[in-house]
Amino acid sequence: MKVLGLTGGIGMGKSASAQLLRGRGVPVVDTDDLARQVVEPGQPALAEIVAAFGPQIVGPDGRLRRAELARRVFADPAARRRLETILHPRIRVLWRAQVETWRAEGHPLAVVVIPLLFETKAEAELNATICVACSAATQQQRLRARGWPPEQIEQRLQAQWPVETKIARADYLVWTEADLDVHAAQIERILRRLV
Repeated sequence: MKVLGLTGGIGMGKSASAQLLRGRGVPVVDTDDLARQVVEPGQPALAEIVAAFGPQIVGPDGRLRRAELARRVFADPAARRRLETILHPRIRVLWRAQVETWRAEGHPLAVVVIPLLFETKAEAELNATICVACSAATQQQRLRARGWPPEQIEQRLQAQWPVETKIARADYLVWTEADLDVHAAQIERILRRLV
């Protein structure tokens, strides 16, 4: 089984790429979803986060106050690194386990969506990497459409490697400026090469 890593800048089309892959029968695990799982009430990661960031990081319902945590960690690189040391190892265990399940089921190809793929050196465990990208102007427009203020956009961008670096390191590029049909055609071309 070939395992692909899919990455790219925030708001550049990773989720759309994942949907297109799933629509073509390729199993996909998104580490953003796994990041939400590992901080559910009762999970050890949530207890570690509370120990590191204080009890006010959890709401009255016992759930992580994600917006509050994001506000803190994206304003403070040391806090972000502390959070990453809690989350990243657990997330990696989960995506590796999912990949092994798919391998046992005989899938020819699987995809792991990892926003910080190169930053976490995950490419060593993958057969190939795809970077999903668009222009900075389009990225800004998409993030503003999500209701993000400029300061929040800038903080998130600073927390990741420049997309140009990711493009240079990736095996394949999907450029998402055009409509979804063009996006889909690029995905199809990559799949034809790999399967």
